Amino acid sequence: MLSIFDDAQTRLTSVFQHIDLDNDVRERLRRPSLALTVSIPVRMDDGRLQVFTGYRVQFDDTRGPTKGGIRYHPHVSLDEVTSLSFWMTIKCAIVGLPFGGAKGGITVDPRELSRLELERLSRGYIRAIADVIGKNRDIPAPDVYTNATIMGWMADEYSQIQRQQVPAVITGKPLHLNGSRGREAATGQGALFTLEQWLKTQNKAPESLKLAVQGFGNAGYHFARLAKEMGFQIVGVSDSKGALFCEEGLDPDTLMEHKRTHRELKGEIYCAASVCEQTQKHYQQMTNAELLEADVDILVLAALENQITSDNAANIKAPLILEIANGPVSSAADKILEQRGITVLPDVLANAGGVTVSYFEWVQNRNGFYWEEQEVQERLERIMKKEATAIFDLATERQSSLRTAAYLQGVQRISGAMVEKGTQDYFNNK
Repeated sequence: MLSIFDDAQTRLTSVFQHIDLDNDVRERLRRPSLALTVSIPVRMDDGRLQVFTGYRVQFDDTRGPTKGGIRYHPHVSLDEVTSLSFWMTIKCAIVGLPFGGAKGGITVDPRELSRLELERLSRGYIRAIADVIGKNRDIPAPDVYTNATIMGWMADEYSQIQRQQVPAVITGKPLHLNGSRGREAATGQGALFTLEQWLKTQNKAPESLKLAVQGFGNAGYHFARLAKEMGFQIVGVSDSKGALFCEEGLDPDTLMEHKRTHRELKGEIYCAASVCEQTQKHYQQMTNAELLEADVDILVLAALENQITSDNAANIKAPLILEIANGPVSSAADKILEQRGITVLPDVLANAGGVTVSYFEWVQNRNGFYWEEQEVQERLERIMKKEATAIFDLATERQSSLRTAAYLQGVQRISGAMVEKGTQDYFNNK
């Protein structure tokens, strides 16, 4: 079985069939420039010392300082973080940001920690990686199970180490700690802009389409909320503990309120509330796996990588898949879905809204001048729709999948930067 990174690298195979790349570029895209593993000792509330393992991988900085989130999850590994840094490298190039790709993480279940333990862990992680990050070198941001509060702790810890305020070292911070308006919803909003642009090419209206959202975290929730406002019917949602499905439609705001209260999505909890007394809707409880195979128009993947594999790809009924998570469809599953005529709006394009608004935050932090939310939204919409249209046109021109076209656009930009710095052909006077 391929590692996550080896599987991620196979995405380049089809790209290489469409572009004549210098061998220097191929070599540099095969491995990260830096991979750091650190130990983080934390004094727990009961007095014992627990040591956690953390990672920071910088894949490539040819186009600028590296950029990428930090995730807290029990299954975080160096292999996973390396893959995520690779995808970030491609993603930043796809939407034209002056960044390379990086990623970080800690192997931990944050739900098992108190808030004080979580703060100690977060600050300890920054102390461990402080030498390899910075506003001109590597700029972290939130990812799975991290949030604005954690980013605020991290930015503060880095500033204490540097003995000066350095807000641009971390993005995704709270507004009162120099965060950007629109950042919290940016990943979901960017994905919706991508979906909206695709549906225009298909002459389809949101009101006629049913969505299921696998992964009801920050990105999945904001996507569902905004999609409902646009007219889409949200019929299914899931988190790590289960899924709810309702043909008559679900309300994302009400679901999130219950999730925050009860920490899970369960039919009996949701329907015990007054909302169920006021409606005649019937809610079906199901597993995450069952939601993936639901009969819907659009399946939105907003959880973790490898949710659709060769084991279940043949069972997917949705004709359109939107990837908000990183790598939710394996390379083997991609081939099966393509053979079945299922369209995939790829992660490296669809979820780029988060890093794009992180870029806006970085720019605002460096300039000391902050934008209103409308300006953030307008800038995000302009970038996402422009790059999405270019990729859709490229896929038509090359008769390729949307994923191949997206990677082709990103790799061409990375290659251009690498070639400008000199390659074997240049030094051999060719």
